[in-house]
Amino acid sequence: MVSELKSFSIRTEKDISIKDITPQVEKAVKESGIKSGVAVIFVPGSTASVSTMEYEPGLLKDIPKVLQKIAPLNHDWEHHKTWHDDNGASHILANLIGPSLAVPFENKTLLLGTWQQIVLMDFDRAARERRVLVQIIG
Repeated sequence: MVSELKSFSIRTEKDISIKDITPQVEKAVKESGIKSGVAVIFVPGSTASVSTMEYEPGLLKDIPKVLQKIAPLNHDWEHHKTWHDDNGASHILANLIGPSLAVPFENKTLLLGTWQQIVLMDFDRAARERRVLVQIIG
């Protein structure tokens, strides 16, 4: 078994920002020396997550609405009293969704569903430059 680590950066907007990172992950897999295996996509930090979804305009509106019902951004979170950084909901949402995702690939092609894309979800209260790691194992 061999592995390669690739990375890329992506700019996000404040609050709930959802970015399609499928092209960057596909590029990392294609540029690797590994033909088949699994790509583990990971975002360092405690206020962002990686997941899959159908990346379409309706869901880009619906998902933030649902997430704000689960953890409202403007709630009086205990985290705010500790750190005074107003991002308690950001930490909660990132914890619920998780920082990583494993996607199998064959012949350098990600085995995603027809309408399935890989997304970076950034919940922080400020725009950020996020680094995404792709560990390619095969």
